[in-house]
Amino acid sequence: MLAVVKIAGQQFKVQAGDSLYVPRLAAKTGDKVAFKDVLLVDNAGTLSVGNAVNAVVKAEIVNELVQGDKIIAFKMKRRKGFRKKHGHRTHYTQIKIESIA
Repeated sequence: MLAVVKIAGQQFKVQAGDSLYVPRLAAKTGDKVAFKDVLLVDNAGTLSVGNAVNAVVKAEIVNELVQGDKIIAFKMKRRKGFRKKHGHRTHYTQIKIESIA
């Protein structure tokens, strides 16, 4: 069974047993979460799309805070002596999909 679910404004294609990184969720490690905003379900070739989908994706929080790679934004204006360096690391939550019901 395959589903497309909307988590924190982004769409993810998931199956039972998948582990993925989503934008940071306000939950602790070990908590169970349910995502009700399911956009598509493929059950052995039978597609349900839009309002016909009455599915819930259940997942467990594996790691509540995972930091992404450091991204550097560097600005410079030549011959002016202007240089500005700014960096950040995006925060993610690692989840494991338990079931699609």
